[in-house]
Amino acid sequence: MARPTTDDLQNYPAQKARQGEIILKTRTQRIIFIAGLIGMIALPSIGALIFS
Repeated sequence: MARPTTDDLQNYPAQKARQGEIILKTRTQRIIFIAGLIGMIALPSIGALIFS
């Protein structure tokens, strides 16, 4: 497969290339989001301690 040339590439504005924005409007949404982040770190750590 041939590599694209500069003629094939589009200029894409940085504003459109950005990732989505996390919008947490309510306190419940914030708590669930933070609990999920903590869980992603805590569960593998606990699993590593148990199974090692």
